[in-house]
Amino acid sequence: MSGPAKANDLLGQIPKAQGLPPVHLWNPAFCGDIDMRIARDGTWYYLGTPIGRKPMVRLFSTILKRENGQWYLVTPVEKVGIQVDDAPFVAVLLEVEGQGEQQRLHFTDNCENRFTAGPEHPMRVSTHPETAEPAPYVRVRGEFEALIHRNVFYQLVELAVPCEVAGQPGLGVWSDGVMFPLGVL
Repeated sequence: MSGPAKANDLLGQIPKAQGLPPVHLWNPAFCGDIDMRIARDGTWYYLGTPIGRKPMVRLFSTILKRENGQWYLVTPVEKVGIQVDDAPFVAVLLEVEGQGEQQRLHFTDNCENRFTAGPEHPMRVSTHPETAEPAPYVRVRGEFEALIHRNVFYQLVELAVPCEVAGQPGLGVWSDGVMFPLGVL
């Protein structure tokens, strides 16, 4: 089976329940790769075409699983491989509550997950070795991260306060009692 029938078949296998499905408990046989990709900008593609139905993307995002560096969509009876260019989510909205060390940064990603940066949802910034361009991330759930959209990162920079980063002066932001470095000055 391939094409749209394969994607619809996967959707039909997902048990209906409140909250996220327990994909960590599902270990079905690997059924091969499908032509599905999550681009760096958070767009989901199927057979090279963007998936325009947000509820479908949201549903697929709930059955993501990562094993040994590989990405899968998993149901209780089937596991198929997909491609993820960077992170499976993109943080597209930032809401700020409070100030200083009491500040809380609430993120919403492109799949409507809402979470607060802090001990359970840490932020990190990696730097491209050649261009020195920052790539900021925040943990969504488990080991899954969201790339922080450039506009949202600019908002974080506006909120930044001086801090120490690896023994050097830098900038960072507070959220939920944790200082998250954004970069060295």
